[in-house]
Amino acid sequence: LDFAAFLAAFDDLVARSRKGSISPDDFMGTTVSLTNPGTVGTTSSAPRLMPGQGLILATGALDYPAEYRAMAPRTLSLLGISKVMTVTSTYDHRIIQGAESGLFLARIEELLKGEDRFYERIFDDLKVPHRPVRWEIDSAPGLAGPGGGREEVEKQARVLRLIHNYRVRGHLVADLDPLDVERTPHQDLDPATYGLTIWDLDREFITNGLSGRDRASLREILDILRETYCGTVGVEYMYIADPERKDWLQERMESARNNPGLNAAGKRRVLEKLIEAESFERFLHAKYVGHKRFSLEGGEALIPLLDRILNDAAQQGIKEVVVGMPHRGRLNVLANTVGKPLRQIFEEFEENKDPNATQGSGDVKYHLGATGIHRTDTGEAVGISVAPNPSHLEFVNPVVEGMVRAKQEALGDPQHARVVPVLLHGDAAFAGQGIVAETLNLASLHGYRTGGTIHVVVNNQIGFTTSPEDARSSTYCTDVAKMVHAPAFHVNGDDPEAAAYVAGLALEYRQRFKKDVVIDLVCYRRWGHNEGDEPSYTQPLMYSKIKAHTTEAQLYGDQLLRDGVISREELDL
Repeated sequence: LDFAAFLAAFDDLVARSRKGSISPDDFMGTTVSLTNPGTVGTTSSAPRLMPGQGLILATGALDYPAEYRAMAPRTLSLLGISKVMTVTSTYDHRIIQGAESGLFLARIEELLKGEDRFYERIFDDLKVPHRPVRWEIDSAPGLAGPGGGREEVEKQARVLRLIHNYRVRGHLVADLDPLDVERTPHQDLDPATYGLTIWDLDREFITNGLSGRDRASLREILDILRETYCGTVGVEYMYIADPERKDWLQERMESARNNPGLNAAGKRRVLEKLIEAESFERFLHAKYVGHKRFSLEGGEALIPLLDRILNDAAQQGIKEVVVGMPHRGRLNVLANTVGKPLRQIFEEFEENKDPNATQGSGDVKYHLGATGIHRTDTGEAVGISVAPNPSHLEFVNPVVEGMVRAKQEALGDPQHARVVPVLLHGDAAFAGQGIVAETLNLASLHGYRTGGTIHVVVNNQIGFTTSPEDARSSTYCTDVAKMVHAPAFHVNGDDPEAAAYVAGLALEYRQRFKKDVVIDLVCYRRWGHNEGDEPSYTQPLMYSKIKAHTTEAQLYGDQLLRDGVISREELDL
């Protein structure tokens, strides 16, 4: 039983106790009890054994010793005075000797101090990507004699370096992959690398404006940095040479800690879009068996992501969004984002030709374009166009940029603010096709610029049958965009709220600075390349995970159910 399994069993027991659904069977064979009188303020307790009990372990209140409780928090942290907890053992001397009880309590103290990799094993079981703090001797500047002033300055400098490194490398331990929760701690993000110990956690340091604060405790600093840069959103932006753009992103992300902050209505909207996307794909998969459609399944978060861009665009008075995209997910985007009639899509599967057309459409259904009007819940509207793409992949990029530039000039829009290009990409194609770099190179040229493009990479972590480590030399598929100093938002595709959040931030950045921005939606591909092949032949390990993985809509629906946003009846509808 590892700690994760223990925690799940413990939470289940507590939940059933609170509901009154616990039964006598849960106590069968119990000889050791845990009690926590500290929750009512008791410092030390010697509970009484009941018949059949061999041991009661009691934990008291976690608080400062009585003689220090009137001290100012800053003085306590400076002196390295910590809260303490008393643990007592009440035992049946007929089966446990006094010395054994003492050794048992000593062993508990050893483990709580981190002996035998106690916390490391817990962190490993819970997939925490950080190293636990260790029990160490304090070395507080100011208490060590005349050299304390210099030591304090040096420690402050190390804290500022830690903050900087989280901004640069925090994305390396972010929770980005829906299929793999393993995240390896990074040395540059470990406070111990900078000589910071457990005793420094409650000491205040200068932060240079972290999250709008001039000073904060090391504990607060780490909380802000880890929530902002190591959650389901990982951001690369510190290579941007323009201080204004870099500072703007820093302030926006750290003040919100990259937390989407959606209200109940916004969460319901995200769930609705996920369900629409999943239902569409499931219908096609069941109805048109063996047909090529290049499913979006595994990357359904793209639909609420695009919905957020269009909603915000409409509210900001943007006239039109022009989309260029490859084959993957095109039918879903046409149906659920552009509003192409489902009947028309189904007729294309049935190969019912338009009697008024002499030569048909000239291309397959997953290369076709469409236009529509997107309306928000509050009545604003924005046009949306998806360009046809007979090239299948990235050669549509400069075509879309040209369409957008022409529309901007026709509207008399020298600020490039009223028509916005959005380019969707596959991960392998974005890293591998030269036309991507060629198009990026046009981004700031006077004769070609369109005021910034929002790039969305639907990163299903595979190119046809090739894994990323066999397809590119860079860390991310988006690294080519660093050539134009475009920030990259890497987001876990199983967190649709985060996907919608970075979409709103990306549009805001584009409109403010008229520069390119990249969203890397890390997801997976549930079926083969075109639904006609069996992917487990070439990627057996990956597809064993995918087959066992719950769909995005189900995961998010269950989350909203637990949070009380929707009821079971609403979810089942």
